[in-house]
Amino acid sequence: MVVPGFYESQLTVLTIYCIAALLLERYVDGQKKKNGASASQDPGSRPLNGGIIGDKSARAYSLLQKSYLLVYAVVMGADWLQGPYVYSLYRDQYGYSERIVGLLFVTGFCSAGLTAPLVGVWADQYGRKRLCLYFCISYALSCFCIQFPFLPILFVGRLIAGFSTSILFSCFDSWLVSASQQDGVSSANLSTIFGRATQINGFVAAAAGVISNELVSATTTFASPFVLSAVLLIVSYGLIRSMWSENYGNQEAATSAKTDIFQVARLKQAWSIVRRDPSLIVLGVTQTCFEGSMYLFVFLWVPSMQESSPPNVDLPLGYIFSAFMVSMMLGSLLYTCIISHSLPNSDPPLVLHAKLSSLVCLVASLALATSYSAATAQKRFWAFCIFEACVGMYYPVQGMLRGTMISNDHRATLSALFRVPLNIFVTGVMVTGVSTNRQLVFSGCTTILALSSVLTAVVIVRRTTEMAAVQTRPA
Repeated sequence: MVVPGFYESQLTVLTIYCIAALLLERYVDGQKKKNGASASQDPGSRPLNGGIIGDKSARAYSLLQKSYLLVYAVVMGADWLQGPYVYSLYRDQYGYSERIVGLLFVTGFCSAGLTAPLVGVWADQYGRKRLCLYFCISYALSCFCIQFPFLPILFVGRLIAGFSTSILFSCFDSWLVSASQQDGVSSANLSTIFGRATQINGFVAAAAGVISNELVSATTTFASPFVLSAVLLIVSYGLIRSMWSENYGNQEAATSAKTDIFQVARLKQAWSIVRRDPSLIVLGVTQTCFEGSMYLFVFLWVPSMQESSPPNVDLPLGYIFSAFMVSMMLGSLLYTCIISHSLPNSDPPLVLHAKLSSLVCLVASLALATSYSAATAQKRFWAFCIFEACVGMYYPVQGMLRGTMISNDHRATLSALFRVPLNIFVTGVMVTGVSTNRQLVFSGCTTILALSSVLTAVVIVRRTTEMAAVQTRPA
């Protein structure tokens, strides 16, 4: 039996740990920078123009970090506000069966899968900033559609939300990587931005869970968080329009855009690049396995927690969701600590990211295996928290690997192309009756995550080791 206030108390404990870890990381990082600054003040050790170059690079890094993270925080806040109650809105408030709810989720995944390759191509050719602006408009429109308990409108909203999701998870990262290259930001600083983004994502998600919980309590409707989400998307539109510059991928094929709107030739070219490089195939497999498991978790965590709890007990879903998000933030803090404070004689950064990718998939596999075998709600809750911590490490790790191993010309296209098998996988599982086979689904996710861990260890680690050797080889 779950003790009253259990989830609220666990959220408090996790938040205290997270704040303490964040303050410690900031202190250590500040001391490291202070020692570095003291060493650089030695006139005999500094080149004549090194200070000027260093100042320019530092300013570019600071401006890029602020402009990206501010937009990212607002955008992800809009996204996370919808997380805790989308299932409950469809199932409990609108009264649709679990089968219909599953079809609504499947519609979103199908939409994302069909539009993902086109979104990547359009972003590379017409501009990543432009597509991010379209995201704000389309996602706000989906929030409008979900206010109406009329099934055709809800399906239209899911179609629009799927298209928006394709933009969110391919164009924003691509814009950042390309902007960092244009501004001369180092790969180490880019890695730091990815880590900071995941930390902010955790803070925002945790706050979104609490805010959505209070909104629902105050308004007695599960639809109210979606209204606030639409407001944040309008704010995001203004921030992107005013703060971001435009960047593109390969422009050689831009002239074909008018005659080949579905960009079949460019997609074939991107697929040929993947086929020639096994490491890119494994990157795609890892994305499919991990993010597919994550999306299934999004659909399954509410009924799974209800299943393991006493009957007729109203779970504080917003607080549970916030606990998951704080766990994700703790994972991102662990990532930042490992990357920023690794020993001088440790693996090169790219190799370290590859090894972390393998480890994250393995731990996530073990967490899901523990969750479906847990006998109590408390154990299942903590297993889910560990899985979310792995999510917190996964995004900056994979973002760094994709940013380094995929060329700028086709980065958004390939990132979107990788989402096709991801959405096929999730859709295939959902249409087979996922709600009645939760243990089977979690078992399958456990298996594919373990497989992804092995493939990454064998292929990606070896490939990044070769790349690191070439970079350090004397000219």
